[in-house]
Amino acid sequence: MSVKTAIREANQIGTLQPTTLVSYEADITPVFDATEVDALARYDIRSADLAADDWRIRMQEEGKAPTQVLAERLIADGYAGLRVSSFAKGATGEDLNMVLWVWGSTLPTKLVLIDAKGRLLQ
Repeated sequence: MSVKTAIREANQIGTLQPTTLVSYEADITPVFDATEVDALARYDIRSADLAADDWRIRMQEEGKAPTQVLAERLIADGYAGLRVSSFAKGATGEDLNMVLWVWGSTLPTKLVLIDAKGRLLQ
């Protein structure tokens, strides 16, 4: 994820709020690629379903939004997360997010905070 994408994602509502960006070393598998139309089709979902901004309403009315159903199916199929386009205002096709359900300090779901100078502990 680029810094520009991270700021868009963190500040989708209203004006820019105080934001802390951090970096991670990641080596996570398997990750579902939700940018691939054919991969989504295998789960009976479309990119438009991922971009739908009515997910809260659908969750309240139907119990779960389509994206939540997708996440449950991917978890059941052993995926640790998914790579997905950003749908934040101003995002382009190059702006991507990683959504993780499983991570830790070891493979195959290694995610380690990079803070070599210990700045986050101060």
